[in-house]
Amino acid sequence: MSKTKKIIVMSSLVLLLAVTAVLNVLLARNRSANGDTVATSNYFATYRSERTTTRSEELVQLDSVIALYDEGSEKYAEAVNLKMKIVGIMEKELVLETMIKSKGFSDAVVSIGIDSENVNVFINSNELDMTTALSIYNCLKDEAEIDPLNIIIMPVYSQV
Repeated sequence: MSKTKKIIVMSSLVLLLAVTAVLNVLLARNRSANGDTVATSNYFATYRSERTTTRSEELVQLDSVIALYDEGSEKYAEAVNLKMKIVGIMEKELVLETMIKSKGFSDAVVSIGIDSENVNVFINSNELDMTTALSIYNCLKDEAEIDPLNIIIMPVYSQV
């Protein structure tokens, strides 16, 4: 693919991303102007939806970088490595969320940082006791080999 075509593809993807961002802002303003707010019961679904949207945008940007550079270049390798890291994080989050739900919670969201070792866990619970926290810590430590010092567990009560 010639450099001109790569530049056109990259510009088109950036333009598409900008249009998506503008539409997202306009829809958010319209929603808040109508008085609609995200209810606590939708917290987990909303969080997952926003996370998925953000990750999709990141992957599209990485795909455009991958398409722009030659396979042997440093930028190409960085983009491919970051894309693989994001995919790995997404898979790990899904597995950990399922494992936490299997401990009796009606819902849970796990957020693993891309640039940090921090892991945030949001559980559907009105309180968090020591036994519950330890079971979640052990789950994350054993399954994902995460240092317990990097784990933050936050209860978010949401009626389902």
